[in-house]
Amino acid sequence: MINDEYFLAALRLAAGNDPIPSHVSAAARDVYGLRVPRARTAGPVECAGVRRSSGTRDDDGSHVMRFVTGGLTFDLEMTVGDGLIDVAGQVVPHPGEGTLVDVKTPHLTLTTRITHNGQFAATGLPPGWVSVVCHRPGHVPVQTMWVRIRP
Repeated sequence: MINDEYFLAALRLAAGNDPIPSHVSAAARDVYGLRVPRARTAGPVECAGVRRSSGTRDDDGSHVMRFVTGGLTFDLEMTVGDGLIDVAGQVVPHPGEGTLVDVKTPHLTLTTRITHNGQFAATGLPPGWVSVVCHRPGHVPVQTMWVRIRP
C-alpha cells in the first residue's frame, strides 16, 4: 500500500464505515445506465377512459396504463402471453414527423416509428421492468416511469 491508501483506510476506520461492496456499486452503475439523459418523466395517472390505469391486470392478462407529462399522453396496453410481453401504445397528441419510440427493458430496447395517429407496438419482450421513451425531433425525450409486468 502507498501512503494515500493507508490514509484512506485510516479515514474509513475512523469514520466507522466499511467500503461499499462491489456488487452494490455494480448495481448502481447498471441503474444509472438505464436513464435517458435530459428526459422528462411521464407519471401514471388515473383516467376513466382507460379501463384500469393503475396497472392492474385485466381478465385477459393485459395491463392498461396512462402516463402524462407536459402535453404528451402515453396510453399503454401490455399483454403477457407465452411468458413474453407485448406492448401496444399511443402517444397523443401526435408528437410530429420523425418521432421514434423506444420500448425499453433493462436488457433490451426495441425502437419503432409511430404511425400517423401516434400508435406503436413492440412484441416479444422479456417479463419484468418496462419503460417507453418518445424521441421527438427538436425536443427533449419523454420517458414513462418504469413499470414491472409479471406473467
